Amino acid sequence: MADNNMDMEKNFTSDVKIADEVIGSIAGLAASDVEGVVSMAGSDISSIFGGKSAKKGVKAVISGETVSFKLALVVEYGCNIPSVCEKVQEKVKSTVENMTGLTVDGVEITISGIKVPEN
Repeated sequence: MADNNMDMEKNFTSDVKIADEVIGSIAGLAASDVEGVVSMAGSDISSIFGGKSAKKGVKAVISGETVSFKLALVVEYGCNIPSVCEKVQEKVKSTVENMTGLTVDGVEITISGIKVPEN
């Protein structure tokens, strides 16, 4: 009986696939969590990057075990844009790598809008 269990363990294989849209959603949620980011740019990015995931303001390009992103963001008026972008890049990289095991090799950001506070 013990030999049967060992044979089953040797023949057992497992494969986990994460849909591109899910990886893009993880990046978008991570970016949106950074202070100064109001939202992901939805309609503007379609004309800039194209592609199915562009509607969410995120485009993920996956190649083997690596992924790179193009993000379009709307930020708060008065924020330090370079600082916000750096924080978004760090947050997206760490979150995606921790959740998926993929290596993030680039996070390109386009600021598509500024949200001005209503008076």
